[in-house]
Amino acid sequence: MKKENKSLSEEQGETLLELARNTISERVGVLHEKSTDLNERLKDAAFDLRRGTFVTLKINQQLRGCIGNLTSETPIRDGVVENALNAAFCDPRFPPLTPEELDSVQIEISLLTEPSQLSYTTPQELLDKLTPGVDGVIIRKGACSATFLPQVWDQLPDKTAFLGHLCLKAGLDPDEWKNQNLLVYTYRVEYFEEPQ
Repeated sequence: MKKENKSLSEEQGETLLELARNTISERVGVLHEKSTDLNERLKDAAFDLRRGTFVTLKINQQLRGCIGNLTSETPIRDGVVENALNAAFCDPRFPPLTPEELDSVQIEISLLTEPSQLSYTTPQELLDKLTPGVDGVIIRKGACSATFLPQVWDQLPDKTAFLGHLCLKAGLDPDEWKNQNLLVYTYRVEYFEEPQ
């Protein structure tokens, strides 16, 4: 099936958020009031599209888990289920989510456009080509790679700091991006989040 970057409506986003919450709730053994028509709404052809998906969990505005796929060979609905479970229970930075935490968790879902390689010849050109708050960024050097979703710009609005932290996340020196030997890709996201 063709990969597309078609926008979803707020209602479709709410359906995916409900799917993610139900998936996590069922895994921790907490009965969650399920909409009777959720399965019917999930038959929407928009959820058949293949797109990278990330699921982010926060408690009190603090990260509690975030796992995703940059590209996907599976439908959006399947990516949301897989990444909701991985964010809640398999993020190596955090212990598995507990039933007691469930009511405090805010869920966010990001749907990615297809990443495209950014060409640049100098560190300044790389900085100039990045758009804070809009671009998700992937860096690769050999076996090392990492990504930051566009939402990370909220915590790291300075481009130099953003790239330095991204290099650290990839296991590289924070100034590695200045050496012009990184592969850099950018993507955009549309995201949906539960009300706080």
